[in-house]
Amino acid sequence: MIGTSALLRMRMSAHDAHYGGQLVDGARVLALFGDAATELLVRLDGDEGLFRAYESVEFLAPVFAGDFLEVSAELVGMGNTSRKLRFEARKVITAARTQFATADLEAPGAAESSADLLLEPIVVARAIGTCVVPKHLQRKPRELYLPGLPAGPAPTSSAIVTPEETHHGDVVLTAAIVGAELTRDATPYLPLSAQDVADEAARCREAGAAVLHLHVRADDGRNTQSAARYAEVIDAIRRKCDCIIQPSTGGAVGMSIDERVGPLACQPEMATLNCGTINFGDDVFVNSRPDIRRIAARIRAARATPELECYEVGHIDEALALVAEGAVVPPLHFQFVLGVKGAMAAREDAVQYMRSLVPREATWGVAAVGQWQQPMTELAMRLGGHARVGLEDNIFLSKGVLSEGSAPLVARAASYARSIGREPADPARARKLLQLASR
Repeated sequence: MIGTSALLRMRMSAHDAHYGGQLVDGARVLALFGDAATELLVRLDGDEGLFRAYESVEFLAPVFAGDFLEVSAELVGMGNTSRKLRFEARKVITAARTQFATADLEAPGAAESSADLLLEPIVVARAIGTCVVPKHLQRKPRELYLPGLPAGPAPTSSAIVTPEETHHGDVVLTAAIVGAELTRDATPYLPLSAQDVADEAARCREAGAAVLHLHVRADDGRNTQSAARYAEVIDAIRRKCDCIIQPSTGGAVGMSIDERVGPLACQPEMATLNCGTINFGDDVFVNSRPDIRRIAARIRAARATPELECYEVGHIDEALALVAEGAVVPPLHFQFVLGVKGAMAAREDAVQYMRSLVPREATWGVAAVGQWQQPMTELAMRLGGHARVGLEDNIFLSKGVLSEGSAPLVARAASYARSIGREPADPARARKLLQLASR
């Protein structure tokens, strides 16, 4: 039930305006949060419940009469009587004249009735709050109010960590600090040398990362899957921190299978296994079924746990076929990679459906590229999954502001996790959650 949501859409009228320039006060937005919470509690418990307290409230942009707000409430935590909710209000339509209200001007030639549909909604407020529904008022089975998702295939093995503990407890944050395609032309904060990568790894560990997704570069900055270069970088990292090191076996587009599996010579705890072919921008990232099985066999021979990289829904089916064949054995960890041009878009419904296909005892996380990194990884954390952030997928901390390495992106994800009651796991705890000790 974590992730259940309610959505309202409301036009702010002249009656809602409280200040000069038709400005709507924040109390009106909080009232809408209360209405969204009420709907959500009715869906869950058949009762309106009571609002107990806000933990945090942020007002991020002004709201004017004539604006349309889309207000969401989402369940992020649940006790016997308490329901912890995350709220967000987004402006989706604005009156054209209100765009100039702060300057006391009107849009040239704009009629009083002019309005604009915002292609990118503006987040105007966020909050975290707690409601309560006394036990004796929880009068109907929750399933009558919530159309649930499929539960997924039956477990294929006994889990060391219970689903409840994994889904609602600590979160495993992965830092993807180098990548295969990124260059110093895009960001000066890209670490290239072994020492630079190790220093950034230590900063990410301090910020809350437990796993390091690793690509390495040759001296000239080119991507390489050289076992010797990986060994040099991994040794430098291990002198600085205790993170789980997860090399890529994807390498770069056009590499042979033998090139791609070079890092497995270093006997890593984890390694990625790409579960299908996709269009990758203007290129094609080829992972034929025979090649996937060859790489899976090499990962297993290295006694590493595969992270099952799924860029499409069908990749999950392929991963489950690998399990059925015995080519991959539990523990299973899925990574949904979203937003790559040519593959699955970064959308909430995609995450919801993909996670519904994952076996109950498996763990899963989300990596999303560019502007989608923050919203999609935050969604994953709210739904009980784990998250990958870092320069490989996104170089910006905010619009137009470069992140000074991957550590600030990790710190932001860790802060968000704590705000919804999930503590970033340290590497020892992450090893237990991912069941790495079982191999």
